[in-house]
Amino acid sequence: LQVRNMTEEEQLLQKRFLDLSRQADYKGIVLFSDFLGLNEQNIFRQTEGMLTSGFQMSGGYEYAERQMVAFCPDALYYEWEYPFSCLKIEPAYPKFSDKLGHRDILGAVMNLGIERGKIGDILLKNNTAYLFCADSVKPYVTEQLEKVKHTVVKVTETDVLDNPDIQPEFEHLSGIITSNRLDAFLACICKLSRSAASSMITGGKVCINGRETLHNTYVCKPGDILSVRSYGKFIFDAVSGETKKGRMKVEYRKYK
Repeated sequence: LQVRNMTEEEQLLQKRFLDLSRQADYKGIVLFSDFLGLNEQNIFRQTEGMLTSGFQMSGGYEYAERQMVAFCPDALYYEWEYPFSCLKIEPAYPKFSDKLGHRDILGAVMNLGIERGKIGDILLKNNTAYLFCADSVKPYVTEQLEKVKHTVVKVTETDVLDNPDIQPEFEHLSGIITSNRLDAFLACICKLSRSAASSMITGGKVCINGRETLHNTYVCKPGDILSVRSYGKFIFDAVSGETKKGRMKVEYRKYK
């Protein structure tokens, strides 16, 4: 995949990744990044080949968008866990609550003075939010988050593994494309012309599996996750058949 040149801020972030990797390897301990957004994950992916340690990534559940990197030394003799938790944020008085959205929850948490890197994904279900956050800020959020918009809320820690609500919801869709090149698939899922889709790709607005790509001839494969700025996140599932005119039928999912 083609990549663009990094900004000065992105170069500093890359140096931070390399430093964490070196320290993890030198000290023989697991070290962690903050939660990374898609662009930060893209910078990390460009850094992979320069790392001196191994690594793993997680956002707390399958298909999490914001993820934390664990830098793992080769010789590791202890069990470890990611230093983040999931908090359940729900109206204290459901009958009198506002309809709460992602921006409402994020805004209320950020207004507490917490850095964006300490906050992972926010999932919403039945007006209840599930917020992933670094353990370092968990007690503060739990104690200080009292209102979202005009709604009084209560905050408790929840177990991700035992909670079926902590998973993304998808809309299952299908389309017809001339080929599974990135520009053709993008035009289909975003309802764009092929040329407009190409412009989005070359403009750095598309990430595939966490990596920015500027190459519109990339061939999409089953399981590829596409994040498209202003349009959302999609999973390419399968080529399910062919039309009479020889075009491809595709199945894909869009994150709700």
